[in-house]
Amino acid sequence: MRTYLDFEKPVAELDAKIEEFRTLAASSEGVAIAEDVARLEAKSELALSEIYENLTPWQKTQVARHPQRPHFSDYIAKLFEEFTPLAGDRKFGDDQAIIGGFARFEGQSVCVIGHEKGSTTEARIQHNFGMARPEGYRKAVRLMELADRFEVPVVTLVDTAGAYPGIDAEERGQAEAIARSTDAGLALGVPNVSVIIGEGGSGGAIAIATANKVLMLEHSIYSVISPEGAASILWRDTTKAQEAATNMKITAQDLLRLGVVDEIIPEAAGGAHRHPEATISATGKAIQTALAGFNGLSRDQIRSLRAEKFLAIGRNL
Repeated sequence: MRTYLDFEKPVAELDAKIEEFRTLAASSEGVAIAEDVARLEAKSELALSEIYENLTPWQKTQVARHPQRPHFSDYIAKLFEEFTPLAGDRKFGDDQAIIGGFARFEGQSVCVIGHEKGSTTEARIQHNFGMARPEGYRKAVRLMELADRFEVPVVTLVDTAGAYPGIDAEERGQAEAIARSTDAGLALGVPNVSVIIGEGGSGGAIAIATANKVLMLEHSIYSVISPEGAASILWRDTTKAQEAATNMKITAQDLLRLGVVDEIIPEAAGGAHRHPEATISATGKAIQTALAGFNGLSRDQIRSLRAEKFLAIGRNL
């Protein structure tokens, strides 16, 4: 069943009427309602298009968190071949919130790493809702270092509310692990491309997003803290999350203007959760184009371009 967000109520009502007509047609022979269904479908598509053309930052936050939005595993299945996951950080254990390994992408060997939130209740618990512990980031470092050693490009897919804030994670050095993962991405001599496919929350996101090219889906978000967290700190009132989302400049459009991300990948009207295959395909093309831009460059040139990109953020504001 499709899950509708609060602001999609007009579309939900139209879709419900369409289903009623279809049920009536199936149960009553000789009832011709094709024209009525077509009229309602056109009205629903128009309403959906108008809504998604004017989403507020808070509404985009809801879209980015939609439970039916494509996850890391969906991108792996559609874009990459011969994916071989590698487990563990060789220090403590394996963290299923971050999955990574080596695969073939458009005939090229790549290292692919990403957050996995899970699509079912059991999977969400298994993957800890995409919130990684230190061993997840240390696994990412291990994979990036392997990729660098064998001169294999790195692709990362970011979708997390943030790193796991539990006591056990802090005891095992969460902040240090995030810092080392961030540094590992910056130090790569091979090109790396990161895509924010849903939520890009705090250091938990940037730990694998310090890339030569940072791409962002049209209705994803990328922020130093969640809107709820910011509202709690600034106003001690989580009900002001909508106000926080607006002021934080967390949308792809704001971040492209500020130079934090390099490109926006369009989503069809209704968001990636309604058009997963089209979104995944567009993402694959964007990754391919981004990687191709580094052909023929030396390791030093690739590092230099990455450093210049991050040092330039905020200079022209």
